[in-house]
Amino acid sequence: MKPHTLVRECFFNLKPKEIFDFFSNAENLNRITPPELGFKILSRLPVQMKKGTVIDYKLRLNGIPFKWKTEITAWNPPFSFTDSQISGPYRMWVHEHKFEEINGRTKMTDKVNYISPGGILEFIPHNLFVKKKAEYIFDYRTKILNEIFGNK
Repeated sequence: MKPHTLVRECFFNLKPKEIFDFFSNAENLNRITPPELGFKILSRLPVQMKKGTVIDYKLRLNGIPFKWKTEITAWNPPFSFTDSQISGPYRMWVHEHKFEEINGRTKMTDKVNYISPGGILEFIPHNLFVKKKAEYIFDYRTKILNEIFGNK
């Protein structure tokens, strides 16, 4: 089954390290996640982010509670890192965060490759609600990041 891909890009008048440092603090995920998801980190805080770090969360998707466990599978400060779902609501979730300096600004790219639940009928939940929910979450995230860091 071929994964779906979601991409969001933002530009900030900051250096990659400044944006990367924000994402290096797992607690900031609470700030950039829609409140109705009831997102909560279950792992002991503060989380030391590095390759191999495992983080446990809980959240609600469409009112259904889930536990989610991810692992930092790549760590390249201040340019990129990747978190991958170990267990959770998706059949697959690989989220790459990239921070690239372009003309004194930082281009931040979120790229997520994912497969919705549903097995061979995966296209049904994906088309009915998963795609819209994922897009909403990342649109919200982009909006909040623009409020925090400005986007000129």
